[in-house]
Amino acid sequence: MKIIRSKDFTGERPWAALDIANMNGITTRLHWTDQPYKWHVNDGQEVFVVLDGQVEMRFMEQGVERSTFLQVGDIFYAAVGTAHVAHPVGPARVLVVESEGSV
Repeated sequence: MKIIRSKDFTGERPWAALDIANMNGITTRLHWTDQPYKWHVNDGQEVFVVLDGQVEMRFMEQGVERSTFLQVGDIFYAAVGTAHVAHPVGPARVLVVESEGSV
């Protein structure tokens, strides 16, 4: 059993992660960041939940770059093959559920 107070988690570097669970190759990780990630495409599906802060999520849709702002409680789902990049607006904490070893 674990109880995790997400607001207490702060990384020593952007996108620092706290591993919460690995369930049959699907990882759940808490990330802290104050810097953008990088454009990437995951090997599998990804669920991205904003727990604290605000994140601008940029993604490609039919070859066109789009963007949306995610607030606390918002969820971004990236299907297989969805190019995307997260840009936090200040410090943010996000929960990411994805295949083990994804970028």
